[in-house]
Amino acid sequence: MTALANLSPAIRQYMVVTGNYWAFTLTDGALRMLVVLYFYGLGYSPLEIAMLFLFYEIFGVITNLVGGWLGARLGLNRTMNIGLFLQIVALSMLLVPASFLTVLWVMGAQALSGIAKDLNKMSAKSSIKLLVPGDAQGQLYKWVALLTGSKNALKGVGFFLGGALLSLFGFKGAILGMAVALTLVWIASLVSLKKDLGKAKNKPKFGDIFSKSAAVNYLSAARLFLFGARDVWFVVALPVFLASTFGWDHWYVGGFLALWIIAYGIVQGFAPHFTGKASGKGPDGRQALGWALVLAVIPAAIALALTFDWQIEFAVIAGLLAFGAVFAINSSLHSYLIVSYAGKDGVSLDVGFYYMANAMGRLIGTLLSGWLYQDYGLAVCLWVSTGFIALTALISVRLPRNEAGE
Repeated sequence: MTALANLSPAIRQYMVVTGNYWAFTLTDGALRMLVVLYFYGLGYSPLEIAMLFLFYEIFGVITNLVGGWLGARLGLNRTMNIGLFLQIVALSMLLVPASFLTVLWVMGAQALSGIAKDLNKMSAKSSIKLLVPGDAQGQLYKWVALLTGSKNALKGVGFFLGGALLSLFGFKGAILGMAVALTLVWIASLVSLKKDLGKAKNKPKFGDIFSKSAAVNYLSAARLFLFGARDVWFVVALPVFLASTFGWDHWYVGGFLALWIIAYGIVQGFAPHFTGKASGKGPDGRQALGWALVLAVIPAAIALALTFDWQIEFAVIAGLLAFGAVFAINSSLHSYLIVSYAGKDGVSLDVGFYYMANAMGRLIGTLLSGWLYQDYGLAVCLWVSTGFIALTALISVRLPRNEAGE
């Protein structure tokens, strides 16, 4: 406790924000895996499973757009705590009798979860900008990479947790345990998080939710296609492919995807080292373009292996690992660049707009994942992923080539 008391106020707030983000992420990853596996076991088609996440992604788009404005007006502490509370409500909605778990009801619960997730993420990412000095771009990059990487590693743990809890305690037992644990975290956050963190000095108008920065707009467009490229084959197509084609059970699917996300998060945390900017000033648009071009090769290679029926199991697993590592570096670079590009006063406005594009990419990817896999198979999902990454690279040409912090 003495060591904790000796930490600077900024570090202590960073720890509170990160702890909230971690706890939320565990339940978010577990819930996604629970829904996919549970409803697939009930006989839902891939497209029907994708539709369960439709409102999750749609409301994620809306939340990021409006949430940045709310964060600037109300303070990021309030938007983060609202997000935690809404996730508790979303989990509680799934505790109704099985006969009430209709598609529309689950979609409604997922809508609340989508709002909660993006309020929480926007608040956490925006907070870092306010806790790091403006001239410490290298430190900012490290903090963003650490938060993003640790979050995704824990999301992987959440994937494993979801598969394990479903096997051990059933759907309702898993949901109830997560709801109780998150309630305790929410109460602690209400007490610990600094008041008015991120509240803008000048009250922003609602029209300010749309970014006026060219750099933010280009980066947001690149992010949309980057995350669409991931989710078009990862969200629905891949788990169903592993279960149906490889014959893996819930433990194998949940465990493998969990390890993938954990490794992905670890790579994100070390991204400053891989990009050669571990200290000093942060990277710029050149690195974002270069790493996008590298990423585009991987889904194309997996798609070719599937098309020509060449070592399918090896190609999918090895390709997925390679994709995760390179995608993690791309994602971490983008996460740093948006925090760096964002204005200091009302930082959540720019960050919220950017994550609105992120959510739009996830929405497009999720819908395409169910439809394309059901009608055309995994190879087509991967070719679409390749095309999306090519668009990400094309847009990244327009990102500023000077140091990102300038």
